[in-house]
Amino acid sequence: MAPVMSRRRLLTAGGALALGPLFAACGEGGSADDQSGGADGERWSFKDDRGRTVTLDKAPETLVAFVSTAAALYDYGVECDGVFGPTRPVDGKPNPQAGAMDVSKLTSLGTEWGQFNVEKYAALQPDLLISNMFPAPDLWYVPQESRKKIEALAPSVGISVARTSLLDPLKRTAELAEALGADLDAKKAAEGRARFDKAVETLRTAAAANKGLKVMAITGDAEHFYVAVPDSYCDLNYFKDLGVEFVEGKKSDEWGFWEFLSWENTDKYHADLIMVDNRSSAMSAEQLAAKATWRQLPAVKAGQTVPWAMEERYSYAGYAPVLERLAAAIGKAERLPA
Repeated sequence: MAPVMSRRRLLTAGGALALGPLFAACGEGGSADDQSGGADGERWSFKDDRGRTVTLDKAPETLVAFVSTAAALYDYGVECDGVFGPTRPVDGKPNPQAGAMDVSKLTSLGTEWGQFNVEKYAALQPDLLISNMFPAPDLWYVPQESRKKIEALAPSVGISVARTSLLDPLKRTAELAEALGADLDAKKAAEGRARFDKAVETLRTAAAANKGLKVMAITGDAEHFYVAVPDSYCDLNYFKDLGVEFVEGKKSDEWGFWEFLSWENTDKYHADLIMVDNRSSAMSAEQLAAKATWRQLPAVKAGQTVPWAMEERYSYAGYAPVLERLAAAIGKAERLPA
């Protein structure tokens, strides 16, 4: 497990990733519609969620992205050459953040917080760097200490995924994929969107049928138990819109993503169903089970927990099963005595 400070930064989306000036290849300004796929011989541009427009002489070909972002683009048929962020298997299974990608065929620039191999990145001769933002303008998993070197090699695009509705990064990622050459009307993309739309109604129906069920999203490390602030996460924010009733963690720091509790105070809130961070950087089921106060939580004793894909890929195909899984868990869960 990473040292406490780096883990805290990872959990709170800390300011260690702040970006500096725009790249020389990027221009500012332009309307929200100032983006194009750039056919052969045509200039390519895309306005990201920082309000910055990347403009290139032609459509970028060599793409490097945060693993979940790359996985979302992959769902639309857009492939990256390099990735950074968690890709190692979890419990012998493919890392959930990698989606349907075969990461063994990609160049990994680093799998841990703070890792970003600039030499490998340069060797790829990248045309574009892409990542999510928790929140803007910081590019997730791009370390500040090597920021200037990274910025000098290629322009970047950031998609905002915090303090907004899930529908926004889903829409923006699809727009980026289309600008990079994806056909959003292709069978696979259309099927992913149809499944997502159906899953939305399934979750809405499940939440209405089990009204009053309290859901809590959490993660943990050796020292702290963290309760999510739902409105800071786009997925939880949207699930609230669909009728899911969340335990509302209170902001413990300036970033406002978590309430930090000691393990002795894990019972501060009553929850009937607990969503548990499923990232490879989070505590495993075995590590959680080693905590006596975790084992004593009513939802845990009742077996009413469900994985929380808090860094799921922002494609409709990626999120459809997430909504289906949560709907199924809500449908089966019972309201427990406080």
